[in-house]
Amino acid sequence: MEYKNILVEREEDIAVITVNRPSVLNALNDLTVRELHAAFDELGEDDNIRAIIVTGAGEKAFVAGADINELQALKTIADSTRKLKEGHDLMRKIEMLPKPVIMAINGYALGGGCELAMAGDIRIASDAARFGLPEINLGLLPGYGGTQRLPRIVGKGMAKLMTLTGDQIDAQEALRIGLVEKVVPAAELMPVAKALAKKLASKAPVALQIGKEIINVGYECDLDRGLAYELARGMAAFFTEDRVEGTTAFLEKRKPQFKGR
Repeated sequence: MEYKNILVEREEDIAVITVNRPSVLNALNDLTVRELHAAFDELGEDDNIRAIIVTGAGEKAFVAGADINELQALKTIADSTRKLKEGHDLMRKIEMLPKPVIMAINGYALGGGCELAMAGDIRIASDAARFGLPEINLGLLPGYGGTQRLPRIVGKGMAKLMTLTGDQIDAQEALRIGLVEKVVPAAELMPVAKALAKKLASKAPVALQIGKEIINVGYECDLDRGLAYELARGMAAFFTEDRVEGTTAFLEKRKPQFKGR
């Protein structure tokens, strides 16, 4: 598929999606959201791609939020609901994608950009990155799942502080509160993200998919239900050709060649 607002690049078994609207700090308009939907559908179905990176074009922004011109043009509850639902569905699609998604946050990740980052599995930030949910300053609230994912990541109190003040935080503070997993110098961001993507891509695909699923589902359950889910779904990984290959390779002291079945 040909895209206007994003770039999709394949590098062997990993893919990089770049939000490509640097003139407006990669703001998420309706077309960009639709293209991201399509890109994740495309890559999710591509058996050759085993890990995905998302980043922003240019040096200033990952995604600096929603397109304010489009927000201003919304006149009806139906139109507003449609827009928010498309964003909700995109974030959920990323979260539940059967492949790991790394967010390489190279600059401003504000509003919808912060929400996009939170939908990923692992977040790596440039030391120049900044995060925030500034919607309160426009008389709005986060609309792409930010009020639900942020407290699950950083805790209820910190989520309220960020959401209700609209204040931005820098990359080191994001690391301190657990909003990102790693902070690296700007020049190292993509090499580090790609190295991690390649590492994940080398793992058994079925086990990788089930592991992501078990953690996502179990996090929303009490411990007993989470353990039961782990037991039930974990068995699916046990009875795969990849498990046979992995254990055989270990005993033969060689690198396994996983096939995803």
